[in-house]
Amino acid sequence: MPGGHRTAGARRPERVAVIGGGPGGLYAAALLKRLDPDRTVTVWERGAPEDTFGFGVVFSDETVGGIENADPAVYAAMREEFIRWEAIDIRHRDRLTRSGGHGFAALDRRRLLALLYERCRDLGVDVRVRTPAPSADRLALDHDLVVAADGAHSATRAAHADVFRPRLTTHGCRYIWLSADLPLDAFRFEILETPHGVMQAHAYPYRPGASTFVVEMTEDVWRRAGFDREAAEAAEGAEGAVGAEGAANGSDTEAATAATIAACEKLFARLLDGRALHANRSRWQPFTTVVNERWRHGRTVLLGDAAHTAHFSIGSGTKLAMEDALALAASLREQPDTETALAAYESERRPVVESTQRAALASLEWFERLGSYVDQPPTQFAFNLLTRSRRVTHGNLRLRDREFTDRVERGFGAPPGTPPMFTPFRLRGLTLRNRVVVSPMDMYVARDGVPGDFHLVHLGARALGGAGLVMTEMVCVSPRGRITPGCTGLWNGQQEAAWRRITDFVHQQGGAGGTGAGASGPDGTGPDGTAAGGTGAGGTGTAIGLQLGHSGRKGSTRLMWDGIDQPLPDGNWPLVAPSPLPYREGVNQVPHALRADELAQIRDQFAAAAERGARAGFDLLELHCAHGYLLSSFLSPLTNHRTDRYGGDLAGRLRFPLEVLDAVRESWPSDRPLTVRISATDWAPGGATGDDAVAVARALAEHGADAVDVSTGQVVADERPAFGRSYQTPYADRIRNETGLPVIAVGAISSWDDVNSLLLAGRADLCALARPHLYDPHWTLHAAADQSYEGPGAPWPTPYLAGRRPPPTGRTDAPKPRLALDS
Repeated sequence: MPGGHRTAGARRPERVAVIGGGPGGLYAAALLKRLDPDRTVTVWERGAPEDTFGFGVVFSDETVGGIENADPAVYAAMREEFIRWEAIDIRHRDRLTRSGGHGFAALDRRRLLALLYERCRDLGVDVRVRTPAPSADRLALDHDLVVAADGAHSATRAAHADVFRPRLTTHGCRYIWLSADLPLDAFRFEILETPHGVMQAHAYPYRPGASTFVVEMTEDVWRRAGFDREAAEAAEGAEGAVGAEGAANGSDTEAATAATIAACEKLFARLLDGRALHANRSRWQPFTTVVNERWRHGRTVLLGDAAHTAHFSIGSGTKLAMEDALALAASLREQPDTETALAAYESERRPVVESTQRAALASLEWFERLGSYVDQPPTQFAFNLLTRSRRVTHGNLRLRDREFTDRVERGFGAPPGTPPMFTPFRLRGLTLRNRVVVSPMDMYVARDGVPGDFHLVHLGARALGGAGLVMTEMVCVSPRGRITPGCTGLWNGQQEAAWRRITDFVHQQGGAGGTGAGASGPDGTGPDGTAAGGTGAGGTGTAIGLQLGHSGRKGSTRLMWDGIDQPLPDGNWPLVAPSPLPYREGVNQVPHALRADELAQIRDQFAAAAERGARAGFDLLELHCAHGYLLSSFLSPLTNHRTDRYGGDLAGRLRFPLEVLDAVRESWPSDRPLTVRISATDWAPGGATGDDAVAVARALAEHGADAVDVSTGQVVADERPAFGRSYQTPYADRIRNETGLPVIAVGAISSWDDVNSLLLAGRADLCALARPHLYDPHWTLHAAADQSYEGPGAPWPTPYLAGRRPPPTGRTDAPKPRLALDS
């Protein structure tokens, strides 16, 4: 146990041990010594000072500014070595696209290490190179603080895995880190389509005349290209490179690496133009994401790659490690004792790192799916690549390089002055005036399934707010299909009439209606021959969509604010599901496993509700096959344990949802679109995956679905979703680009900039937002005003025209009096 005879809460660490002489460890040592010259700081590094992996290190302007403030001497030395550039070049199918205004700084990794070694020695840090460190346990006996900066394969982390609780995830691409005698003036992405599959190079300058050159490809492409055989030979040689046979096996390793380099020089000959590639402890490997539940244990704290890793395609692990060092040193200076300081360090850095890791994972997964994007036009492909992590958006690219984003918008088909989100979109006979959807949101205020005045005002307000499509909450097909007693339904004429009142309001007050307004002919056109759903460039009205569903095993529960997913205190109705599995064991009731005759009855209930929906005037119908409700629970292997024709493999689990879809499609007018909402992943081991979602989407399209509304999760209670901004959109992206089926993206899309970015990158056709529309019913109109757009994609209701401009905020906006004379 770290602890020894010293207390973890000592006021100030006087003796500090640093395990690992990489940039993070050295920078932490230098800062800790600089802030307290009387402090004893010792660094153990098992390798030589010049031993390092890779070539160049990239820094953001923000990180460089932090280094300048923390240690001007280190900053000054780094500044002398920096090579800077502002452009990103992307070569895709013989077209080179450049985007400017980005701002990078890089330097040779060996030079960075040399500068940090020199700074440590100048400050009096005891740096012990070629010296393996004692264990963190041993060091903690006579040190107040142990900084474990021992890399992604941290022995410290492994020794106390029960405390740090690491999760290591190995990903699906292979990469090798090389350098090239290449004088680049931009960050370069070179995309190759080879007989083996798609490959790419990530290259950037790190000193005059030299560039880092990372080659990456998916595992299957790597194997088809024969690189697996070379890697096996290299691994065999490295394993045997000890003792008397070391020289021979070392030669085998060098030969395998030379073969890889020769192959890469040939593949990327156009970019290299005869220049050589070089290795530096280079080997093919998959990237591993490291996440730890805790970063500290007694007086031992993890730093840099020992605590976390982020894929190289988004930024430098060195950058993160040096930022960690800065935060650790600052926390130790600011806090009253070591224990509080380590807690403050982790509290400060964890959100930053988690945000970076989410962006890095999005970037990594984008490159894993690179083959599904190569058919995009070059300019859209470039925009897609630049915005892959969701950190770079249309808005900030527009600030950096207006000419580039103008080209992207023209390629998308947006008229001049029209933001992409305000371009029309057509599904069957319905043309939506813009790409914004008010996502389905359960309100739980109906009585006996009848929508009332609240629903009229709720949906009517959002229709007046400018969205192209407003969706109802999940409307249940039977009393036993409700989630709560407050859910709406469409199983009788009274409910149908109540819904007609709402659709009439939306169509009359929200502008020109859709096919459901009763104005369209059998071919999906209006009486004047224009596309149903609007006039002119996409229409002027809001469409309203009906979401039909059945609660399945998640029914008979209290209203959300009385206890979400909790059973009713009394008056519960029996539940049905594919299998007798409760949503929460010991909490929710065990559902009845549906018989074949009951399945047919529920299928007919969906079809009858669809007919009522058509008569009620809805423009679009969405079948709810997500979130663990009845149809969704058939799709997931975690909730469908049937052994008959409605269970087993994916085809069996799809059978009943497809039967319902067929029945609904037959009952729903042929000129009106039908979409399906799915959970693209269960966020749980053994559950549905992204691969399943692609297969499900293809099957839905074959059975008449016009688009897929791509959500995730809520299928099982013990899910572990990876929450974050736009966190569900990669699943929509994948379905759209692998199947060609239109998709609606959902999931923490909160800004109009996100909407524009997703559309331009080709990741979605429509974007559905829920909470933003609860916060601001006029979200779409305000998005138009924020972008100075006043076109047909977002017309203000005539009575609201005076509100198109934000009102004055008060006297603070008034001109200031002159209180001084100019000199």
